[in-house]
Order: sequence, then structure tokens, then C-alpha cells
Amino acid sequence: MPIYKIRGIDVDFPFEAYDCQIVYMEKVIQSLQELEMQCFVGESHRHGENVVPFMRNAGLEEKFGRVFNWGKELEVGECAGRGEESEAGKLAIRFSVNANANAITRKKVSFVDGLKLVSAVDPLAWNISMSDKPLNTAPEILLPKMGVLGSREQLCIHDEVRLFSGKAQNNACQYLCRIRECSYHSRFLYGALLFFDFFLKILESIFIWFIDYIETNPGLGDDPVDIEELVNIGRTNGPCPYYLSRELHKVVDILFTPYNYLIDRRNRDSLSVLWKDSVLIFDEAHNLESICADAASFDLPSGLVTACVAEAKKCIDISMRRKAIEKSNEQALNPDSYAILRALLLKLDQRIGEVPIESKELGFTRPGPYIYELLADLNITLETSSMLIETIESGVQLLVDAENESKNERKKAKGTVFRLATMADILQIIFKGGKSRARSYRVHVSDNEVKSINTFAGRNSRTLSWWCFNPGITMEAYSDMSVGSIILTSGTLSPLDSLALELKLEFPVRLENPHVISSNQVWAGVLATGPSGSPFNSSYRNRDSLEYKQELGNAIANFARIVPDGLLVFFPSYYLLDQCIGCWKNMGHAHSTNSSTIWERICKHKHPVIEPKQSSLFPSSIEEFMNNLKDTSTSGAVFFAVCRGKVSEGLDFADHAGRAVVVTGIPFATRNDPKVRLKREYLDQQAQLQKNVCKVLTGEEWYSQQASRAVNQAVGRVIRHRHDYGAMIFCDERLGCLFSPFFLTA
Repeated sequence: MPIYKIRGIDVDFPFEAYDCQIVYMEKVIQSLQELEMQCFVGESHRHGENVVPFMRNAGLEEKFGRVFNWGKELEVGECAGRGEESEAGKLAIRFSVNANANAITRKKVSFVDGLKLVSAVDPLAWNISMSDKPLNTAPEILLPKMGVLGSREQLCIHDEVRLFSGKAQNNACQYLCRIRECSYHSRFLYGALLFFDFFLKILESIFIWFIDYIETNPGLGDDPVDIEELVNIGRTNGPCPYYLSRELHKVVDILFTPYNYLIDRRNRDSLSVLWKDSVLIFDEAHNLESICADAASFDLPSGLVTACVAEAKKCIDISMRRKAIEKSNEQALNPDSYAILRALLLKLDQRIGEVPIESKELGFTRPGPYIYELLADLNITLETSSMLIETIESGVQLLVDAENESKNERKKAKGTVFRLATMADILQIIFKGGKSRARSYRVHVSDNEVKSINTFAGRNSRTLSWWCFNPGITMEAYSDMSVGSIILTSGTLSPLDSLALELKLEFPVRLENPHVISSNQVWAGVLATGPSGSPFNSSYRNRDSLEYKQELGNAIANFARIVPDGLLVFFPSYYLLDQCIGCWKNMGHAHSTNSSTIWERICKHKHPVIEPKQSSLFPSSIEEFMNNLKDTSTSGAVFFAVCRGKVSEGLDFADHAGRAVVVTGIPFATRNDPKVRLKREYLDQQAQLQKNVCKVLTGEEWYSQQASRAVNQAVGRVIRHRHDYGAMIFCDERLGCLFSPFFLTA
């Protein structure tokens, strides 16, 4: 294997590296060597799948075995901060010497991968004692341990609990664990103990499966372990994979985790991680801006408030019954607290209903700080919010206990979801970050369609929203946590300046890599007109016309006939996908004597697969597409999908699975959508305020770039490695004049 010297580090690479890969590695190592740095690295499409943000140490494998290899070559080559290199250079580890402890401190590194989602961790920095022996022969060197976190939906193996999802699944799991009825989590072992007077007493001794498994298998994490392997461990050896991963993450050097474990403050606080000087790497980071903004925002529909009122009433009844039985003064059983909570919720619902909405399209909008004014009318302030949140959390626990106790089958998993928990989350979002950040928000109240639950009230259902338009608010938390470095990597980060402006980080280390393939391996072009000469334009004014849908269908039928193997067709939205396919199933070619419909002509050449809206059906649709590629009765398969959908994000259609991709239009967000409109207005206001101070991002630029990145993600499904080839076809005349320079270079 070749060894590359990159910024003083010997990198033992698994194969001959491309120039763009060497530059990529150099930028990542630079960001690790220089603490408190942020780094953009644009992947070159496509050198494997995200090949090496981290590389293994050259001498380390030779002396102590392979560091790690997880399909993607993600291996550690730069271990810690500033300092000197070992004289022998064989270990190629940069280190810092702690004069007081006379020890070498190695920093930990973490990796975050978009949908497999890998995140970032920590350093519980560990020390290697210095000795008289040369550093390159020190047997004390340890290899990094790795762990992965996932959701209960991915990891649960309990026959009942795994049937639920979301909060219902969490509640069912927590209930069974609390009553010690999940055999994968814990078991009762019975033993006899003799006491002073030799009386025999039978005691229950709790055996925690996952803790015992880690204690008896200290090597877990030394080799790569993924979600499937954790599930297999649980099924064959007994410990719960979910809690096993939660326990393992406390001792690992490298942690793979979903975005929400890093972005969401509540999930982040649940991790046993020392964040100081840790390195966070976000893969597929083109989605980071929207994820950060959404994590700091909320929508509160009146139906949810009504459900909370009903649950608060249940809390009153339950607490009164239990207090009468138990004769307890415990605050959690105080019915007055829940009566106050119910009154506040009723007042909040009334207050939202009284907001004057003059236009249903525009709704009611106020600056972000208005949320505190609205809640202050109900005596909900920063000072009272903590007590209110505690009351809500006590109420939720009261409801959970009562729900479980009321069933005859007491030991059966219950998957009830209580809406009061969502109300507690909303109050946390409003009050935990302080009022100063509210300037980056907008309060919006909208009228929705009449819901049956509110019909008796004689008014429409409404939604109170508090939308964050500054995703940098979420990223500021990492500075407060003293994180060492933040690395964002993706094939569609460009333009980098605008993303840095959105996230409010400098990112002094940047890289925009060229494509790994040569120009003769891809054909990319804009098809402005269809077979009959009618223009392709999927704008809102034109997309519903019969002529447009017919012309597009005839073009795709021709592509299905000409393109071998796999063909991907992306629409701007599910609405347009449904409209076009519905039209094609009932219409033939206007200038042909052939009685076949457009859909039948497409199916004659390729098996069609349509991306489902339900995520649970997605794996079966992918399997269907791959199986249809093997069918020799046709020339392959065609996958109809949408930009920003699951097919366009991170899936690999290499080689024959994707020989061409067709983008039927520009996936602009709905311009008059309140959230989109207010985001544009917010950016324009900020641009006006800061135009003489610094470079700014306007609302129109943001609007166009969001669509651009979505298209780039879609077309990126085809060219997946150095020797791959394919065609990228843009069926919209607007792409030729507005976006072709950006698309065809990216």
C-alpha cells in the first residue's frame, strides 16, 4: 500500500490515491492540527463513498495491527493537537506533552455521517505514560475504540416494542424496562442471604444484560461494529442492542451517531461526552442549515393544545385519586398544580384564537420577541417556565403510570403517546436559549382547515409557529462547549460563502474539489424543448398544462427506449410526479396512430418503480428496482422519484443501476409558503442592515441555492466512482439560462 506524507503525517492509504483525495486529506488534517478551526471540504464526485476524512497511521498498522476499516476507509492518522513528532517518525503521531503529568495526551476524533448519520465525539483524553523506550516501540499505544448510536426503531429486538414507532415506542420501552419485564434489558436473579439472626430472606438481584456484556467483552468496539451487528449481538447473546450502544458510547474514541444527537440540545445532553477539544465531522452537510433551523423552531397546532388540556384534566383526576389513597404531600400528586396547568393551556388556546388574521394567505406575523409578550399575558415567563416544565414532566409520568396500571395485562408493552411532552419541549425551545436570540425568529399564526375536534368551538383550527431563520444559533452551542474543530463535508456544499454566512462560522479551511472523472465519462445537457418542439418549463404557471405533461411523457418514453439499464427520473415535487403519471396512464402520443398510452410505452422498455411517500415502503421499492434491472424481458428499470426525497439523498446507483438521470424541473420551494416568504424577508432585512459591514446572503440568493443543491443531489446519484459513466439530462429551459454554469461545474 502506498504511503503519503501529508503535513508531516505518514498516511498508509489502501490504494493509489487520486490528486483530489490527497488534497482532501490535507485539508482535513490541517483542520485537526489547528484547533478551534472550522473546515469545509467538498468531496470530489465520486472517489468511492466519502473516502477518508481520517486515515490510519502508517506505522500503527505495521506494529499494532489495523486501526479500523468500515467499508469507507475512515481511519485515524492525526491524533492530537500541537507539539512535536517522534524522532523515529514511524508512528507519525503528533502529540502534546503535559509537563505536570509527564504524559502524552491523545485527542479523540469523531465522524458524522448523514443518514447513517455519524457524529462526533469526544475526548475523554487518555494518557500514555512516558518511558525511557523510544516512542516508536512503546507497546502501551492503544487503538481507538468505536461505537455507533441509533434509534429504538433501528435497534429494538423486543417482539412487542418493535411494532411501535417514535414516542410511542420510547414509552413502551421505558415502561417495560422500569418494571423489569424486558429480558433483553434486565433480568431478576433470585438468591438467598443469611442475616444476623439467621433468618432467611429472598432478595431480588437485578442482572443488567447490556452492562454485563460490556464488562465481559472488553474488546467490543476495538473492531468496527455497525447497527446490524449490534442487533445480531442482541439476538444471539441477549443484551438489548439499543442500551448496549448507549453504554458503549461512554468509552469509545470515535462515535457514529444521527444528526439529532448533536443538533438537538436534549439529545446532546443525554450523551456522556466531554466536548472540550473534540472534533465534529458532519457528512452530507448540505442539509445542515435546514436541520439546525428546524431544531430551534416549533409549530403548535390548536389540536395539540386541546389534547394537552384533556391530558391536564386527567392529571387532576389521577392525582386526586392517588393522593386520597396514598395520603402523600408529594408535589407530583398535587391536583392544584395540574389545575393551574389546565387553566394556562385553555387561556393559551383562547389567546391564539383571538389573534387577528386579516388574510389567510399571509396569516399573522410578528417579530420573534413577540412570543414572550404573548406568553407573559398568561404569566408564563423565564422565571415561571422552569416550574411549569417540571409540572408538565411530572404530569406525563403520572399519565404513563396510570395508563400502565389500568390495564389488566400489566406486563404488556404500552405505546401511548402523551401530547404534554411536546408542550414541555416547546417551552424548552422558547426559554432555554435566552431572549437575545429571539431577533432571529418570527412568530406566525395561521388559519388551517376546519378540524372536527374544533368544530364545536365555532372557529377554525390555528397553528402558532416560532420559526428560527438563523441556523447559526444552533452552531453557537459548539463554541460554548469548547469543541476543537468542526468539519463539514459533502459533494454539494457549494457555494461555500453562503453556507458559512448561514451558519455564522468563519471556516478558514476550505476546499472545493474537482470531479474525479474525466469529461468524456459524462454527458450533461439542458433539453429546452420536447419531441414536438414545445418548451419544457415546469414553473407553477405551466406545469399543470396538458401539453407540458404530454410532451414530458413522450420524452421520457424515448429515454426509456434509448438508455440502457437503470434510468432515474426526478420531479420537483410529489404533486407533479402524481399528476404526470396519472396523465400518462390515460394519454397516448398526440401525433401517432399508436393506441398505446405514454405509460404503456414507457413500461414496454423499462419496469417502472415509483418512490413511495411512506418511508416504511421505501426499502421494498429499492429492492423492486434492483430486481427489475435483472429482468431480461426489458432493457432495465426506471425509478420515478422527487428531488429532496429519499432516492435523491445518499443512495448509490452505480454502474448499470443508473446510466442516466433526468431532472424534469427546478425544485423551488413554494414561493408563497409563509415560512419561505418570511425566510426571504428576514435575509433581505439582514442584508440591508449589514450591507456596509460584511458580505451578506439575500433572500433570492438563498431561494435559488436551495433549489440548486437539491438538483445537484439528485444528479449525483449516477456517477459514483472513478470508472463510472452516465448522462445527466435537464428537461427545463430555465436551467439553460439560469443555472447551467453552477450545475455543470458542480
